[in-house]
Amino acid sequence: MARVGGDDPARLLVLHEIAAECWADGRVGTAGVPQSAPSPAAPTPRERQRYGRYPRALVRAGAVALVLSLSAALLLAVGLADARAKLADDRTGTVAATPGIVSESMVPVVYTCRLERRDGRWYAGLSHTTETILAYTHVGPEVAEAQCLLRRAGVSPGEIDGVFGPRTKSAVERVQRRDALVVDGVIGPHTWKALREAART
Repeated sequence: MARVGGDDPARLLVLHEIAAECWADGRVGTAGVPQSAPSPAAPTPRERQRYGRYPRALVRAGAVALVLSLSAALLLAVGLADARAKLADDRTGTVAATPGIVSESMVPVVYTCRLERRDGRWYAGLSHTTETILAYTHVGPEVAEAQCLLRRAGVSPGEIDGVFGPRTKSAVERVQRRDALVVDGVIGPHTWKALREAART
């Protein structure tokens, strides 16, 4: 090569040895030229695709999770709205059928008992209920009906005023004890049955 290029063979031999050393060390460059920091290798197409694929998958998973959570929240909101509407309807029906509660502004009323027996049951002419639940502090004609039936059964509830007070409660408890019912002072279906079918004592 020295003959072809017209160069000094010793110099070419030294350059060849330096190049071989650099090649063995992994450095590429020319002898005598300072080498700069190696530039980072360009990413392969596979590496670029790998880094791009994960964020897309995360975005897709996040979007799916967002859609599912919004759908679940919407379904819960619709279900709650329906439940609230149904509860409001139930409360409206219950309030209409429930006797009033005692208040200070109420004027005392005295009811008249008109006892009669129909189909083996006693009625006082104030209410035909057999299901309405009456408890302490309730007022109204249903309470007066129960008071009339208590008096007919031989247990005095006090005045027939339609107010479920302490005397009416203790009279109800006496009838419940006598008829082997649950003694709670509350008039429910079982106590109504006992009052309507009771024989005079």
